[in-house]
Amino acid sequence: MSSIKYYSFCLLALMACKNNSKTDITPVKTDTSTVKINPQTDPAIAKSTGFFLDDWESKTFMVPTYTNVAQPTVAATVTVNVDYSAVITKVPKYLFGNNTNPYMTQIVTEPVLMNNIKALSPNILRFPGGNISSVFFWDGKIPADVPANLYDSNGNAVAATYWLGNNTAGWTLSLDNYYSALQQTNSTGIITVNYSYARYGTSTHPDQVAAHLAANWVRYDKGRTKYWEIGNESNGPWQAGWKIDVSKNRDGQPQTISGAVYGSHFKVFADSMRKAAAEVNAQIKIGAQLVQTDPVNSWNAVDKTWNSGLFASAGDYADFYIVHDYFTGSDNETAATILNTPVTESKAIMDWMKTTTTQGGVSLKPIALTEWNLFATGSKQMVSNIAGIHATMVLGELLKNQFGMASRWDLANGWANGDDQGMFSQGDEPDGISKWTPRPSFYYMYYFQKYFGDRMVSSSVRNSADILSYASSFGSGEAGVVIVNKGVSTQTVNVNIKNFAVGNRFYYYTFTGGSDNGEFSRKVYVNGNGPDGAAGGPSNYSKLAANSSTLQNGIKISAPPRSVVFIVADGKK
Repeated sequence: MSSIKYYSFCLLALMACKNNSKTDITPVKTDTSTVKINPQTDPAIAKSTGFFLDDWESKTFMVPTYTNVAQPTVAATVTVNVDYSAVITKVPKYLFGNNTNPYMTQIVTEPVLMNNIKALSPNILRFPGGNISSVFFWDGKIPADVPANLYDSNGNAVAATYWLGNNTAGWTLSLDNYYSALQQTNSTGIITVNYSYARYGTSTHPDQVAAHLAANWVRYDKGRTKYWEIGNESNGPWQAGWKIDVSKNRDGQPQTISGAVYGSHFKVFADSMRKAAAEVNAQIKIGAQLVQTDPVNSWNAVDKTWNSGLFASAGDYADFYIVHDYFTGSDNETAATILNTPVTESKAIMDWMKTTTTQGGVSLKPIALTEWNLFATGSKQMVSNIAGIHATMVLGELLKNQFGMASRWDLANGWANGDDQGMFSQGDEPDGISKWTPRPSFYYMYYFQKYFGDRMVSSSVRNSADILSYASSFGSGEAGVVIVNKGVSTQTVNVNIKNFAVGNRFYYYTFTGGSDNGEFSRKVYVNGNGPDGAAGGPSNYSKLAANSSTLQNGIKISAPPRSVVFIVADGKK
């Protein structure tokens, strides 16, 4: 080989090595007219998703108004690779749910709140909520056989407070107005019946009496509600019925509940409720409560044998399994700690569901996360922009782990100096925040559902542990990508989409927090548009123009620190 040829050969080899280097992530525009594109193939429906996909529908992307924006000129630091053909799961519409509760007004009398819920489109709303369901009598009658005292979480007997479903006072939510809210927001219901009455009732057979009351609710419902839960967090000492006065009990129940006791009662409830459903020609699904992660180190002894006891008593009697998870502890946790939990905790729940059902000798059923949020307190974490980023990540991780249903806790709660899990302000916070002002989490969940398609597809991130991606496809042919930057440095991100016939443009919205309240800003900015006041987001959220660029040179975006970018790319028509 001559020296000139040898030099040329080395130069070409060097250039090839450079082009294949992992540090070079310059996007390449694919000529889809000559490249074979693998079609999408839907996988089998996961057992953990199951019938929550029965009424799945294809989504059509509506192109927003947009402002043309030049792509970043700086070199990309991160690559997101998407495989449009690799479908992980169809997207259950019940993953975007929320919780109502009986202390947030009658809802339908609040037009601002109703309009926001309609826009949010949660698709499923739970009632009567959490702990109150254990002392809630839907028919408006306090039975003669309930005790005057119940035990609190410290094991002390305290005066019982019972809630009634026919209360029409302005501060509470009646059963009929819950049904009206479902109809007006085009939502499905999930109802939690009062299981604890089977524990603290003083009749000869309190389990049968409580089951009959639940069955009568099914009859009254007349098929309006498909999903039903037997009780709420019954394994916890904070729940009415966890501990009972055995001197008043007449069917030999133990003082403290167990999974075995709950399982035997579950069968009684399920039999009564299914019989009632058949009488009114309704199709219902009934869920049983499980401990959500391995309880080997739980402080609560009841947790340790809850699942195994339930399975031993009830076997495969449940249609689906219920879990709750608040992802963080209740300490004053940092943003970094909070944003690490969606990935680890979502996987831990589903891994445990598979393990515990196998150990119990029962089938894995659809999994419903009927309560989730943050527990971190002390710095207004729950009402912050970080809570919105966390919500985005939870939705993405629940999809990756193939949950069937989820309902965030809750629509409205109470300010409590910012330790407020409500999505909307009750008007009780400082700074003149109006009643029903949406918190940052609202905006993230609203845009996630609008800009995430009907199927989740595979995506991966190269060159960053701070960037996460969640990709989707629309039935109308577009590709969606959600990019989360949970780090504190700006990243420039290339998005490469394989097996996708690209169209003309991509559209995106960038979400960032404000400079108030340290790392827990109470504000969210969408493409630079923020709230009029001290908290929340842009009031014109439904009409904001997207940023947009052509797809001629691929997709490159800037992801600011602690941000989320929602992207949709045109498909070739």
